[in-house]
Amino acid sequence: MTAKLTVGSKAPSFKLSRDGGGEVSLADFKGRKLVLYFYPKADTSGCTIEAKDFSELAPAFARAGTAILGVSADPVAKQDKFKAKHDLSIALGSDERHEMLKAYGVWAKKSLYGRSYMGILRNTYLIGPDGKIARIWEKVRVAGHAQEVLEAAKTF
Repeated sequence: MTAKLTVGSKAPSFKLSRDGGGEVSLADFKGRKLVLYFYPKADTSGCTIEAKDFSELAPAFARAGTAILGVSADPVAKQDKFKAKHDLSIALGSDERHEMLKAYGVWAKKSLYGRSYMGILRNTYLIGPDGKIARIWEKVRVAGHAQEVLEAAKTF
């Protein structure tokens, strides 16, 4: 089991397949701030709202010198459809093997209606230009979350 990440921790490195083909890695954002948000499943209601909110605010994040990457375990083809269907402007990474999800502590046991299963926790990390975690949001409530993250990115 991976140690719990805390503010000031070095962000675990990663290399993932991404929407549209190709790969994305933590090294791609060196010297810039990065919002790394994890979502359970593409094209579900909460995940769609969250992705649309981050997309809508993407220009403001860019002005704050901050990139955005959403990550789930969905295959790239599903993320491509999700991105096209909702006209999303943010990058989406795919971790079907759950390696990065485990490194960030978001692949965890969940339960719904008395049934236990493994799934993704809706957490967000703001990573500084130095590669260290500047802020963590756990058990995210979607409404207003992207705006809250933007305000934190502006002040960091």
